[in-house]
Amino acid sequence: MKKNTLTIIIVIGVIVILAIWMMNSYNSMVALQETVTTKWANVESQYQRRSDLIPNLVATVKGYAAHESATLEGVVAARAKATSITIDPSNCTPEQLAEYQKAQGELGMALGRLMAISENYPDLKANTNFLELQEQLEGTENRIQVSRREYNETVQVYNTKIRQFPGNIVAGMFGFNQMNKFEADEEAKNAPKVEF
Repeated sequence: MKKNTLTIIIVIGVIVILAIWMMNSYNSMVALQETVTTKWANVESQYQRRSDLIPNLVATVKGYAAHESATLEGVVAARAKATSITIDPSNCTPEQLAEYQKAQGELGMALGRLMAISENYPDLKANTNFLELQEQLEGTENRIQVSRREYNETVQVYNTKIRQFPGNIVAGMFGFNQMNKFEADEEAKNAPKVEF
């Protein structure tokens, strides 16, 4: 009888230890998943900040460069396209993330063309509103880069956690899937040609 009791206690102890381990693994995966979605929200927040600055910038430039309407319309169209795409980081595919990045890249290029217009208008370059908006956009671009890097680092930690043994067992049981990282656009992989 003592041998059966000892065996039962050992089996119960092993079950309790496994249950505690599974609970801890599950909870840490949930916490990492929430961190990833928060980091993604920070990325979107920075893109939204950039998008919110654009109407003010366009209005400022419009007063000085009325005949540059094609460039101004291009910025507005790129902004509309970029803000129409939404991503759920826990369910996004590489294709969806690439489409999102492409739309944001097009907006960045349109803003670059808009900034280039300022070179043709000395009064615009000296305008306080324009200078302030330009400075805010530069700061926002830096924040976007930092947010994307932090998102990728968090995705790496999460993906590592759900792929390593024995965590991959818990991840498989509860449906934790890998998340996608930001990658460089195809155009960014080629060095720009500079000609004088």
